[in-house]
Amino acid sequence: MMEMLWTWLLSFFFILTLLCLLGYQLVCLVDLEFDYINPYDSSSRINNTVLPEFIVQGVLCVILLITRHWFMLLLALPHLYYNVNSYMKGRHLVDVTEIYNQLSWEKKQRFFKIGYLLVLFILSLFWLLWSIGDEYD
Repeated sequence: MMEMLWTWLLSFFFILTLLCLLGYQLVCLVDLEFDYINPYDSSSRINNTVLPEFIVQGVLCVILLITRHWFMLLLALPHLYYNVNSYMKGRHLVDVTEIYNQLSWEKKQRFFKIGYLLVLFILSLFWLLWSIGDEYD
């Protein structure tokens, strides 16, 4: 039972990390929209967090696969598929010359990812608390 607790604890922190990375990207986009930051700095900051976001999502899916939590894995796989697909097509980085034209799309994309991850976060928190309750019964 202790491995279940560690699995959900890791899952909780990985999803929290993903939410923080996406929140940072969204803040950079909003700062660009309100002209607090120039396009080069904004795209540079966003592009520096994209690869860690993909790695954390991949590690989360591997952990869920190894621990055989199929339901959470099935919920996390579409996000991983989207990330891998955008990486393979070369659409994962923000282009400094097109960032103003794509600003609305980039913000919508990040909001959707945050909403999606919030569902995973709530489920992970539920299973973490459930595991703690089972551990002390």
